[in-house]
Amino acid sequence: MGWTVGRNMRMEYRWGTGNEDVRKNAADLVALAPDVIVGNGSVAVGPLLQLTRTVPIVFASLVDPVGLGYVNSLARPGGNATGFVLYEFGLAGKWLELLKEIAPRTTRVAVLREVYARANHPDYSAWRADQVTE
Repeated sequence: MGWTVGRNMRMEYRWGTGNEDVRKNAADLVALAPDVIVGNGSVAVGPLLQLTRTVPIVFASLVDPVGLGYVNSLARPGGNATGFVLYEFGLAGKWLELLKEIAPRTTRVAVLREVYARANHPDYSAWRADQVTE
């Protein structure tokens, strides 16, 4: 696309290991006033949306951006955030349907998933976009 790092494009990277690192890095990136910020997962995107409603944010690997309040809908995100979901929640029913086809005698299924994948989990409340104050 004609972009060359150091000539007509600059990229800044940040990594964090905990909530404080992520919040500090988010603030650092927003302060740079970039043209766009790319964030991976709710741990990064939540703090970014708390800090800015003007810098475009492209997310990847979110489970439920609508339920988290990050976007209005998948078809029309609105606001300054858009991106790619990890999977759509409606697929879970299809997974069980396929499992029953593959192993019809299955009677019990256990599911193990990340606690933060649930939009209404209490630990998520600090990162919900609808609680943004500017």
